[in-house]
Amino acid sequence: MRPRLIKKLKDLLIQSQKPRWTGRKSPMPSRPAQPEGDPDKVWEPSELEKTPVSADLEENLRLLRELLGQNTDFVIRELAIGPRKTPAAVAYFAPLVDGAKISDHVLRGLTTDCPQDLKISLASIAERAVTLAGVEEAGDLWAVSDGLLGGRAMLFVSGEDRALELRVRGYEGRAVQESSTESVVRGPRDAFVENVGRNMMLVRQRIRTPNLVLERFYFGRLTRTSVVVGYIKGLAAPDLVREVRERLERIDVDALLASNFIEEVLADNPYSPFPQALATERPDRIAAYLAEGKVMLIVDTTPFVLIVPATLPMLLQSPEDYYHPFGISTVIRWLRYLAFVVSLIVSPLYVAITTFHQEMIPFELLLNIAGAREGVPLPAALEALLMEGTFELLREAGIRLPRSVGQAISIVGALVIGQSAVTAGLVSPQMVIVVALAGISSFASPSYELAIPLRLLRFPLIFLAASLGLFGVTTGVLAIIIHLAGLRSFGVPYLSPLAPLKFNELKDVLVRAPLWAMRTRPGTSKRNWHRMAPGLKPGPPEDK
Repeated sequence: MRPRLIKKLKDLLIQSQKPRWTGRKSPMPSRPAQPEGDPDKVWEPSELEKTPVSADLEENLRLLRELLGQNTDFVIRELAIGPRKTPAAVAYFAPLVDGAKISDHVLRGLTTDCPQDLKISLASIAERAVTLAGVEEAGDLWAVSDGLLGGRAMLFVSGEDRALELRVRGYEGRAVQESSTESVVRGPRDAFVENVGRNMMLVRQRIRTPNLVLERFYFGRLTRTSVVVGYIKGLAAPDLVREVRERLERIDVDALLASNFIEEVLADNPYSPFPQALATERPDRIAAYLAEGKVMLIVDTTPFVLIVPATLPMLLQSPEDYYHPFGISTVIRWLRYLAFVVSLIVSPLYVAITTFHQEMIPFELLLNIAGAREGVPLPAALEALLMEGTFELLREAGIRLPRSVGQAISIVGALVIGQSAVTAGLVSPQMVIVVALAGISSFASPSYELAIPLRLLRFPLIFLAASLGLFGVTTGVLAIIIHLAGLRSFGVPYLSPLAPLKFNELKDVLVRAPLWAMRTRPGTSKRNWHRMAPGLKPGPPEDK
């Protein structure tokens, strides 16, 4: 009895381990689709330009599959249109297009809602079957591939030796929102985004004149990045516009991914640490500079728009200077200029005075400094370099960390490290104050690109102060001024209108004159010198 029971239990165990029939086929392991065409063939742009669209639909589809068939997101939808069921095909990249537009405005008009008396030609299809605003024709494989990779669909019809390009792009990026790098208290809060079309829209909303010219160029053999050059005819100097075009035409690269590459290529002096183009996210700032005769550059996939030529006074100006009364704006601008100087020389001056020129310090303050430095093992120069390096490290760490914790980490880290360094006797309290003052002053710069060279130039100035004292600091500052005086942005002096001095343009440099007093444009505009009518100064009403 027992052996039979054991055998029965074994049989039941074996049957329980066998797969049961559920009425469905077992899932087969997924396999990647076999690529179409030669996977090792590399298509050159010249070869694509020499390959025209054929009147044979099958030949066109074969070329498309050979060119793009290895992409899993590439779709070819074959269909029959018209009363004679003429073969046709629609090709597109699924992630780049709007599926609703494809269904409602293309496929439905070509199949179910197709007019029975439709004449099969690209012109009649564009007029009567396809209900889209943007329709163009493409005659070669290069135009076809460029349209497909740009988020458009291509319609091929049997017997037609051209393709119909349909603008059905779906992905437009993030919505317009407030700038994260140029905060505003009073003024418009919209900012540029990564989509070049929306950026052009933001500019045209502010400048509604037919003289606003927006020219589009494409750069990068791999990226085909769209770059838009904008200016106002009659205000921008023709020589400046011509120079911008010539410098852009020299660009021949594989990939152009950001506006910084354009900025470096267009720079007059590529080895200068100072920015030679103004980068901003503010459309109101761009509109103001276009009205002064400057040229803008919008690069696709980046929210920063460039303005050329750029000068040092431009980089120290903020758009909010023109949203407050001119007296308040002038005082704030003076404070900004003071912060610019302090952020550059306060640390080197402290090192030079405490090392070589103690007689310049009041006696009571000198006693306090000497008492605080008692027991500090490092000289003033190494002390300054240590604190400056730590401050820059904390600032960089705060930028790279997530926004929710980055600011807290940078502030708490600066407080904890500064207090700990003073308690441990590594640095003096006066040095912590000086370095903090220099760092805070650098934050007052409206241009982040201008604040970076100021932070870097403090280190060589500290070395000069430690070796030569005030003479070294003076020599370093003079070298910086000489460099700035010789620097140019598209032929415009970097210190203009201060050097060379132009009295009629100083109304918006050292002070912010009333808007009704700034009747003339800067020297970059060679025509239409006057921008407002005379006699706009307000006053009390006349007695009647």
